Amino acid sequence: MRWRYNFLFIFLSVLFVSIIARLFYWQVVKAEMLSELAISQYTGVREIAPTRGEIKTSDGFPIVANKVSYILFANPKEIKNKKETIDRLSSFIDIDIASASSLLNSDLFWVPIKSGVSAKVKDEIEKDSPIGVGFEQQFNRFYPEASMAAELIGFVGKSDEGKDKGYFGLEGYYDRLLRGKEGRSLEIRDALGSPILSKRNENISGIGGSNVILSLDRSVQFLVEDRLKKAIESYEATGGMIGIMDPQTGNIIAMASFPTFDPVNFQYYDETLYSNNFIADTYEPGSTLKPIIMSSALDAGAITPLTKCPICYGPVSVSGYELHTWNDKYYKDTNMIDVIKHSDNTGMAFVALKLGRDRIIRYLDRFGIGKLTDIDLQGEALAQLKPKNAWYDVDLATTGFGQGISVTPIALLNAFSAIANKGVMMQPKAVSAIEGPDGKIIKVPTKTRGTPISEKTAKIMTEMLVNAVDNGEAKWARVKGYRVAGKTGTASIPVEGHYDPENTIASFIGFAPADDPKFVMLVILDKPTTSIYAAETAAPLFFDITKELLTYYGIPPSE
Repeated sequence: MRWRYNFLFIFLSVLFVSIIARLFYWQVVKAEMLSELAISQYTGVREIAPTRGEIKTSDGFPIVANKVSYILFANPKEIKNKKETIDRLSSFIDIDIASASSLLNSDLFWVPIKSGVSAKVKDEIEKDSPIGVGFEQQFNRFYPEASMAAELIGFVGKSDEGKDKGYFGLEGYYDRLLRGKEGRSLEIRDALGSPILSKRNENISGIGGSNVILSLDRSVQFLVEDRLKKAIESYEATGGMIGIMDPQTGNIIAMASFPTFDPVNFQYYDETLYSNNFIADTYEPGSTLKPIIMSSALDAGAITPLTKCPICYGPVSVSGYELHTWNDKYYKDTNMIDVIKHSDNTGMAFVALKLGRDRIIRYLDRFGIGKLTDIDLQGEALAQLKPKNAWYDVDLATTGFGQGISVTPIALLNAFSAIANKGVMMQPKAVSAIEGPDGKIIKVPTKTRGTPISEKTAKIMTEMLVNAVDNGEAKWARVKGYRVAGKTGTASIPVEGHYDPENTIASFIGFAPADDPKFVMLVILDKPTTSIYAAETAAPLFFDITKELLTYYGIPPSE
């Protein structure tokens, strides 16, 4: 009998220890999990979207702000007469009755009925006091200047999770800063799972988005967009773009491209219009690249301004290809000053061949050609240079006059700005400061990207460009009384292995005043039909804007 008592004692002991161990496991080891599970049965967490930061121009004006509106929601489990509720709501606001009926008959505790409800309508509905209906605050993007700088700003759409997200331009690049940190709302539920509104406890850990302050000058942006639209219509071009930058800081003063889109109704526009063409398009720059190649050769000591061109008496044959000037005019023994003035392709072929493959690639790299500028905008394209072993003499020659090589407009503008800034190339940037939710303003520092050429070379190149403006093919359009440095560019468009014989890209790049530049500007017109030449289209547009800017900045004539 004793063995039975012993067996029973051991069995009960093991059972007791097992129970204690199991209780320890659930009450200690799994205590936190069980607590969270219990809380989840009578509480619910809703995310509260923070206020998105504003985008302001250099004068502090909010070019992108927020408009307060409300989401009308309902709890179907609290609404007894669904039809009566829908009828009462539809007397205040336009709603989709079929969709609302379907939502109110669902087995959910929260359904959205209408978004974008104004404060006035919200107050009217609340006075009517329909049971089971409530409102949540929301913010929608508001554009006080309509679609101004739309391609620079980008837009706010929805992510895959249905949350606000910035796309393209500034909205895309600075999305994390602008959107802030989400808050959370803890809802206490009753035994049936319905929210007890009086027991809602909001966590205030959410942080509103930061504001970004642009270097963009609102007045200049308006001027640029107005003149660009008129020029596209006047010259019957398919589109165009303009970028203006401060060469001493890299700050973007204005940037526009057309056609464009409305950021409020972006979904109704072709997606190709969302990209900012000034940073996303690649093209062959034509003669606007000549100052970069010429200054590189001057800096390397391959030539001097008075070096004579021994091959400029007629078409030049390179590797079996015959190269011509743009107007089939030739100048025997012309010097480098006149090569720029006449925009002489044969002269530039000579310069490029004198510079040589290794040096031309090295200088293009120093000017940032073939690399991203890393401007603070989403969507910048990369126009890479071909590998060194793929460069032949004909590639050198055509690169000399800007054909057979691709760039983005922002890369060319930034490279050219080094000539204006005594040989120093700055980092381009659209944002000059960040304003935190606490109101503290942090300035975005200016950065140097390098010194591709010496100050002496930059000064020589500047004088050559001033001479080109005063005596070149676009001299009729120049601003009298001011020293302006610039260069036209009429580039052929490559199509299916050859160049389009009828269409061109007309451009003009320059800076003013030449001796102490306030701005550097690139103007591009895509396929103008009244004239294919930049001297008759892009140049007058450039000088029209330049004249206005010189007056705007209060710069007196130097002559």
